[in-house]
Amino acid sequence: MQSVTLIIDKRRELSVKYKKLLENKSSKVILSKNFISAMKIIQDKEPDLIIISDSIDNDLGDYCKKIRALTYNMRPVIVALSKSSEIQDRLNALENGADDFLSEPVNSDEFVMRMKAHLRREFESNLDNKKLLPNKNYTMRAIKRILTSKDPWACLYISIENFKNYREIYTELASDKLIQTFCAIIQSSLNEDDYLGEISENKFLIITNPLKAEKIANFLTFAFDSIAKKFYSPKDLKRGYVIIEGDELAGRRAGFVHTTIGIVTNEFQKYTDTNQLLNSLINIHNLANLPDKSNYLIERAKISAENSIEFKGFNNKIFVIEPDEAMNVLLKTILELQGYETIIAEEYDEFLKEETKPAIIILDAGNAENLKGLKICKFLRENPDFANTKIIVTSIFHDKELILNCGADLYLPKPYELSNLIKWVNIFVDEVNFR
Repeated sequence: MQSVTLIIDKRRELSVKYKKLLENKSSKVILSKNFISAMKIIQDKEPDLIIISDSIDNDLGDYCKKIRALTYNMRPVIVALSKSSEIQDRLNALENGADDFLSEPVNSDEFVMRMKAHLRREFESNLDNKKLLPNKNYTMRAIKRILTSKDPWACLYISIENFKNYREIYTELASDKLIQTFCAIIQSSLNEDDYLGEISENKFLIITNPLKAEKIANFLTFAFDSIAKKFYSPKDLKRGYVIIEGDELAGRRAGFVHTTIGIVTNEFQKYTDTNQLLNSLINIHNLANLPDKSNYLIERAKISAENSIEFKGFNNKIFVIEPDEAMNVLLKTILELQGYETIIAEEYDEFLKEETKPAIIILDAGNAENLKGLKICKFLRENPDFANTKIIVTSIFHDKELILNCGADLYLPKPYELSNLIKWVNIFVDEVNFR
């Protein structure tokens, strides 16, 4: 991404000279002749460097203080230019927010080197130490700048799914290695005109040309799936999933990491603020997310007709298959108090007749002789009608891997704490409705 420098100077010849000295392929320079227009530019572009001359007012300190107050959340570098060489003028500007003070006339080579040093330090102060990528604040600044640009652009919102599960199982060191490897792959697909920064620990943003956005996404999904399996043990690869250990999370089935990419461009819609653009990116990204495979989705021109939009209702339906009648009554009472529509089934095939598939099925594994619950769990997991349904299996026999291999999303050994069950019901209902 180009750095942005704002020069506030009434003098046409000198300001144009400074612009020619500083502007290049990686650095854009904007000129302003007065403080009012400069404020608008600062709000729209969030410049990295602001050079202010005392040609607009003799009291530079006052203007430096106003700029610093306006930019408290982005903290640009402020350089004061003055015809004065008095020490008191220098101290006044520096005390009121300037980072540097230069007396004119200034040597052109020294001027350029000083400004480059300030821009370099500003960029490095916004780098994440592990990934060596611009941090979230800098990325938000990059998004804000493209909104006022007339050039075509595309944004790619990239995430590593199941990353927290991976880190919990394989430690922070392994997860850092995974992130660094993926960042290296992403950077290999970009050129110097593209921008790559982080949104959060496992989410990134690319700003590029719309013509190559889909090619980049296609390459990244392929490349990530090619290398992801190298970060797992042979035992987990053979099993086909990972098991999260620990008292509270014992028996949680978790999928492998994969990447999901949502792409938005300014070809079909003009965005006016960062929140609007981020919401569109997140919505496209969420639509692209598949359970266990990397995928991407790009925004297209909207074609609609009457009744073409189908609204998805909130699914809070829970089926309980439990042979113990007392436990049935207790579960139904507790779950309904939590606001869930709860249906108790005495037989394992009763709920198959229901038209609306539940968000969650809580079923007993059966006794050690027939394992009837595990058979129905396996059937459900292979049935596409229940692809979005979460299955919680409770059991008196404690073979965690056997139960998870049958397709359960969570194994809870009996007896279990009701508070623990409610916690997982809340998590799974959110996953079903907001994935």
